[in-house]
Amino acid sequence: MSAMKRRPNILLDKADAFSTRIIKMQQYLCSEKKEFILSKQVLRSGTSICANLTESKNAQSSLDYLSKHNIALKEADETAYWLKKLHEGGYINEIEYNSMNGDCEELIKMLVSSVKTLKLKNGRPVGVL
Repeated sequence: MSAMKRRPNILLDKADAFSTRIIKMQQYLCSEKKEFILSKQVLRSGTSICANLTESKNAQSSLDYLSKHNIALKEADETAYWLKKLHEGGYINEIEYNSMNGDCEELIKMLVSSVKTLKLKNGRPVGVL
């Protein structure tokens, strides 16, 4: 018996690829730069984006689905903060920062759009969860 095919989910695919990049960056920071604190923070927030989007696939309600997307957005914002601190601290160079942050900002834009759309579908003001 074949598994039911799901529609392609560009947001989830991008979040998953970003999560893998975050894991590899954290491994690099620990092994090459001997940086363990900030790298653990960015690992947690950066992988949480995709984890929440994955969890949303089995949401109990449309509001639960919205909540998971909103949490993913918060985690993406936090990840952007940690990437900035890693750059300012000299742990990642300008090219590395621009690459990682560019992907993170793309996810943030997609998540903002998703959350706004979900709020409108649920009859909620855009500024309120």
